[in-house]
Amino acid sequence: MNPTRLLLTGLLSLPLAACGAGTVVPQTRQPAPPAGPPASAFMKTGPLMGMDAKHLTGMFGTPRLDIRESSMRKLQFGNGRCVLDAYLYSPGRGKEPVVTHVDARAPSGADVDPASCATSLQGR
Repeated sequence: MNPTRLLLTGLLSLPLAACGAGTVVPQTRQPAPPAGPPASAFMKTGPLMGMDAKHLTGMFGTPRLDIRESSMRKLQFGNGRCVLDAYLYSPGRGKEPVVTHVDARAPSGADVDPASCATSLQGR
């Protein structure tokens, strides 16, 4: 074989060799992320904490909003003086969701004390 032709053939095959043709990279399975802490780990102390939806509706009446997602429920109550959002999460598998967080605000959007808002909502 002609040395020039042999050199040319070798140079042309280099890009193919660089691609790793024929090399199989085994796929590794990523482990599932660990389960997060239960909702009770985030529970604060304060008014309404730990109450379920039945207790909230007994105190404040029918909510303006009742939003349900896979693991969360948001109930919103209001009376013109304040708006209270209660966020309920299940403390464990098969257990009734309970309040773990509360936000309260005036109709203008300014934050207000959740306890004062709850008192206002009960007085209607």
